[in-house]
Amino acid sequence: MSDSHSVSPTVVLVHGAFADASSWNGVIERLQARGIQVTAPAVPLRGIEIDSAYLVSELEETPGPVLVVGHSYGGAVISNAATQAHNVVGLVFVSAFAPEEGETLDEITPTSKDAVLPTALVPHHYPSPNGGEPLVEFAIDPAKFHNAFAADLPAEQAAVMAATQRPIAEAAFSEPNGPPAWKNLPTWAVVSTGDKAAGADLTRSMAERAGATITELEGSHVIMISQPEAVAGVIEEVLAAVGSTPATVGH
Repeated sequence: MSDSHSVSPTVVLVHGAFADASSWNGVIERLQARGIQVTAPAVPLRGIEIDSAYLVSELEETPGPVLVVGHSYGGAVISNAATQAHNVVGLVFVSAFAPEEGETLDEITPTSKDAVLPTALVPHHYPSPNGGEPLVEFAIDPAKFHNAFAADLPAEQAAVMAATQRPIAEAAFSEPNGPPAWKNLPTWAVVSTGDKAAGADLTRSMAERAGATITELEGSHVIMISQPEAVAGVIEEVLAAVGSTPATVGH
């Protein structure tokens, strides 16, 4: 015997560069309070190919349908990964990149007139896994972190974020992106009008190119931290739009 029932999508929150999954904490608390299943995996931040493959494995091991939400660089990751995962029902870009196939982030980020983050990055080196030449990763100069990344948060909170930031490998910017999932999946976007990291102008133009339903919020690049209720509200609206997916349990 089989019993059919509807399964609501699990929300998978994907963090971006210079951050970790805790950047979604405020959103997670609000979604969980509404009975929404949510998870926020840790992205390696080692490059488009590695990070996307990692997320594919996370998505495929998540039971049932998933709604994937990406912040900043996480937008590139979800756009690549969701093309390969078969249980994704929609995409949400939050202050995020939505690159086209073949684009690299180091080519497109300088096109933003709003972004100041590129001038705030500091290169570091880490060992190559094969013992070759050291590889390059980038962090944000702590002195510039507040203004460039989180201007609408208290300076003390931004200082803690700067101290705990996770650097991102240069490969994340130089590796070309694959076919974007936004060409085949329903897409939404939250554009932060005061975004000086990715650049409000760039995230808006990418969201428009992706055919996303756009919500504009007044705030910095880390809008999910400064306005978690508003971002959670958008996600809840998207869940209502994608609906539940019929599933069969029992045999």
